[in-house]
Amino acid sequence: MPLLDTLRPKFSSQTNGIYRFDYPEVFVLILTVVLLALHFDFSATSMALLIVVSLPSLLILIYNYRRQTSFWTSNIVIILLSAVIGSIQLCMVMSISLAALIALRIIISSPENQIRLVIVSIVTVIVFYYVSVILNSTQMDCHDSWLTPVVLLSSMAVMLCQFRYVYQKYMGHQQRAQQAVGRLSTMVSVINKLTRFVPPQIWEPIVKTDAPVSVSNKRAKLTIMFSDIVGFTELSDSLSSDNLADILNTYMHCMTVIANKHGAVLDKFVGDGMVCFFGEPSSQGARQDALDCVAMALDMRREMRTLRHKWRLMGFAGLYIRVGITTGYCHVGNFGSNNRLSYTLIGKEANLAARLESSAGKDEILVSESTYDYVCHNYECQHAGAFQLKGFDEKVNAWQVLDPDANKGQLSKWVDHTLPGFNLHLNFKDMKDQDYQDIRERLNLALERIEQEQEKVANAIAAESQRYNDQ
Repeated sequence: MPLLDTLRPKFSSQTNGIYRFDYPEVFVLILTVVLLALHFDFSATSMALLIVVSLPSLLILIYNYRRQTSFWTSNIVIILLSAVIGSIQLCMVMSISLAALIALRIIISSPENQIRLVIVSIVTVIVFYYVSVILNSTQMDCHDSWLTPVVLLSSMAVMLCQFRYVYQKYMGHQQRAQQAVGRLSTMVSVINKLTRFVPPQIWEPIVKTDAPVSVSNKRAKLTIMFSDIVGFTELSDSLSSDNLADILNTYMHCMTVIANKHGAVLDKFVGDGMVCFFGEPSSQGARQDALDCVAMALDMRREMRTLRHKWRLMGFAGLYIRVGITTGYCHVGNFGSNNRLSYTLIGKEANLAARLESSAGKDEILVSESTYDYVCHNYECQHAGAFQLKGFDEKVNAWQVLDPDANKGQLSKWVDHTLPGFNLHLNFKDMKDQDYQDIRERLNLALERIEQEQEKVANAIAAESQRYNDQ
């Protein structure tokens, strides 16, 4: 939780708690009716309008101070403005000034309330217009007085204040949106980095469904693979730390790509070794999980041939992979505490896979009897013997998975042969059409050099034989 608290957006609290007065047009209302009463010498009609408008306006000033806007308050304000417009019998300049305040209030209201507010305003103007005409037999004259410019200027001032408030509110939202985008980008970047430490089969359901995470595990049938590099411990004593790290990172990168391609859960790296398993959190069935695991191990062994060739050119020869695979029931899930969890597996079968891997020779893939029963119909296997493994009372039968390309002859996609002073490695899967001619020329040049060296050796042997006969 501390990480989430660090990444959680922090917004300004200036707008929380205390709110400004959101109905400044009420001041224009009070000013207008007071000026109308003064203009008409406190006539009965003007005084009635003063009381009808000023009392609700004062209540709105008191009630809505430090409160947010509401539909009913906006509705009352629009009714009061419309009542004044109707009472002055649609006096041109003043009516337009007050109508602009009504329009502004409708615009900043919620979209679902705008039509209702328009209807209320029109009905109120019509009603009070006819009431004013009935009460005043003569047409109201408001053109040649100081009342019109005062109302116009006050309306313009209120509109400018509202515009300033809306603009500041927009800028505040924009600033918070930019902060949220920045925080979101940071969270995505951090999550992308953290996911590199967790198998995708684990973090993807959590991200997609926000599934709860707790200390929990279950018993499930898994196919488990342990692998490492033969002789890597001895080699590490003679290599610099830079070369050692380069070899190890290259190896782990290539093996990780293969594991992800086959859908394995990469449990952990242990030095130069790695632990993968199939069957949880998603399974294709015990048999298919075993087949996928063996197919992954074969691809890793083929990839190791390519890496071995590259490392041999760098002066690091003799690096081979060995693999142990078994199928059986283990406990798999989240182990640890609420503060630190690790998705892993424990059980006797995991120990068996580790012991088989230790017993395998270089470039060998050993499988237990349970895995052999699942894969023997798809892959050629050879009985490697019964091994007395540490931690197991009885001997354990193991089978070696043979290379499917070994008996294909000309159909094989690999040619790999090594002798003292000779190393041939051909990977037809990675060859490109435009490279065949260059490869052929290189092979012909190598054959010519071999013939030349062979002829030199033959001549040297003949010369030595001639000298021996002359003596």
